[in-house]
Amino acid sequence: MNIQNNIAKSTDPVNPEQFNEFLRIIGDHPVEKGKNTPLREDAFILDDELKIKKIEWHFKEIMAILGLDLTDDSLKNTPLRVASMYVNEIFSGLNPKNKPQVTLFENKYTYNQMLVEKDIRVNSYCEHHFVPIIGKAHVAYFSNGHVIGLSKINRIVDHFAKRPQVQERLTEQIAEELMQVLKTDNVAVLVEAEHMCVSIRGIKDPGSSTTTSSYHGKFLDRDFRNEFLTYISGNMKRT
Repeated sequence: MNIQNNIAKSTDPVNPEQFNEFLRIIGDHPVEKGKNTPLREDAFILDDELKIKKIEWHFKEIMAILGLDLTDDSLKNTPLRVASMYVNEIFSGLNPKNKPQVTLFENKYTYNQMLVEKDIRVNSYCEHHFVPIIGKAHVAYFSNGHVIGLSKINRIVDHFAKRPQVQERLTEQIAEELMQVLKTDNVAVLVEAEHMCVSIRGIKDPGSSTTTSSYHGKFLDRDFRNEFLTYISGNMKRT
């Protein structure tokens, strides 16, 4: 792992041959499948500062290959801006240290009905083309003796959205995290989103959207599921 350690410690641009050898080595590492984001075991061997330096260098190479003039005052700092954005903002959910800390409160008021939080903003990026996924998530749960601060639900959604994603995995990750945090299976998640990889490239269909859902516990019952869908559709019956 000497190559790996040298690359991690270096702040200089990586020699292409050295970097290819690095990729060959880490390519032997197992990749998590299924509901987990496919991260290498050594995903965090580089600290954020080094990641930014290296992404900056490589993005500068991409821009140069595209023929852009990096001496232009509008472009010269773009590689650093992109690198900082990747690490500190739009892909910050890759790092487990950024997972929101959740505090539960005792359900002293014995609220035993469905709690729904809808229209939570989703801003993510497609892992196939690295273009935006924009939409909203709707979440519901039944208390198992504890309740969660409402803003923490938004933070959980945002944390998992800030990764290269596919919508199916995003939906399941939100549901799995809520079940673990709330210590209950009675959780529902529905995500509606538009994918820029569909609307601005390829088929170029800006009118289409994708809906995914993850129902657990009581929400496997049709009546509870329909109640949830009624709430988020806005068609609530008045009594």
